[in-house]
Amino acid sequence: MSRLAVVLFNLGGPDGPKAVRPFLYNLFKDPAIIGAPFFVRYPLAALISTTREKSAQANYDRMGGGSPILPQTQAQADALQTSLSALRPQDEVRVFIAMRYWKPFTKETAAEVAAFAPDEIVLLPLYPQFSTTTSGSSLKAWNETYKGSGRTRTICCYPVSDGVVTAHVNRITSTWEAAGKPGNVRLLFSAHGLPEKIIEAGDPYQVQIEATAAAIAARVPELTDWRVSYQSRVGPLKWIGPSTDAEIRRAGEEGIGLLVVPIAFVSEHIETLVELDHEYGELAHEVGCTPYLRAPALGTEPAFIGALAQATRTCLEQDKGVSADGGWTCPAGKKNCAVRCAAKEA
Repeated sequence: MSRLAVVLFNLGGPDGPKAVRPFLYNLFKDPAIIGAPFFVRYPLAALISTTREKSAQANYDRMGGGSPILPQTQAQADALQTSLSALRPQDEVRVFIAMRYWKPFTKETAAEVAAFAPDEIVLLPLYPQFSTTTSGSSLKAWNETYKGSGRTRTICCYPVSDGVVTAHVNRITSTWEAAGKPGNVRLLFSAHGLPEKIIEAGDPYQVQIEATAAAIAARVPELTDWRVSYQSRVGPLKWIGPSTDAEIRRAGEEGIGLLVVPIAFVSEHIETLVELDHEYGELAHEVGCTPYLRAPALGTEPAFIGALAQATRTCLEQDKGVSADGGWTCPAGKKNCAVRCAAKEA
């Protein structure tokens, strides 16, 4: 028997009103989010978290006062642990959760994993598409914190994994059929945006988002009209586009409806339950974009949990410390990829 620890990384979210400001502070003080020296970044993070606290609390109030991301991630962890235990009955398997900006923090989880004393560790970001601002930040925090035992392997990304694509297709199909299979509908794959300068510096996020969308669209022949958009823009910098709100306005002008797919979010949280459902839903109504449908996030969709289990299994079979799953390779210009960075360090 050997001990396997799988660590799931995610953003995290405030679990109550009092947690909103410290959560925002932790988010904006991360150098992967605001690339300024600490003596500029920390005061700026304090200012942003203070000025945005009230509006953010109002949004979390719509979800019952806090984010549902931790209980949903726990459900994913439980499902993955069950799947991996069935695949490796001879081993002791435990799946842990490490959140970047709220509890359970990376430091706390690192201590739990060290106490478990694993022989093997698989680091698995719950971001199918890699970005330095998400997976990269979480992996950096883990590598700076973990001091325990175990041979570590890392899954960089899995944007075109068959299980991820299948899970999205299942969510889209169920949503479309429940609405009566409307014909005049465009698929809109909405992802969290990033400043253009991050992409121009070699971040592979945008190209991976577009690859995921194309792979899914190819499996939904009933809905041939599709586009990719980006949401959640903040700050004065120029962000990648087109924006989701612009695409909703465009659909309204063209007299067609939308079926929105949260392409980069694997669990429900403020960007889906508030931004997509409420804010953009109201916009769609205003501009005459009807129907306005939204596919659920992947959650514990069996195909998605299967994809995570398969990625873990494949990762353990490889000698590389960092690998992508599903046959994905980043284009040559995308230098800020975990696989490429690991190869350079080696």
